[in-house]
Amino acid sequence: MTATATNFQANTENRYEVRRADLPVSCPLPSMALWNSHPRVYLPLEQERECACPYCGAHYVLID
Repeated sequence: MTATATNFQANTENRYEVRRADLPVSCPLPSMALWNSHPRVYLPLEQERECACPYCGAHYVLID
């Protein structure tokens, strides 16, 4: 599943692929439903290229 998908449930995948155009990246992503999720946290993908959310453990990968 990519970050450009629309209106999907938060934290349903273990791995999310994002592109430079999606930066800055937060978990949950803006296209995710927030009603049952955790507080938004921004992830340092610009430096790391891979990062895990400290709340839910979802793994984000920069794929550009």
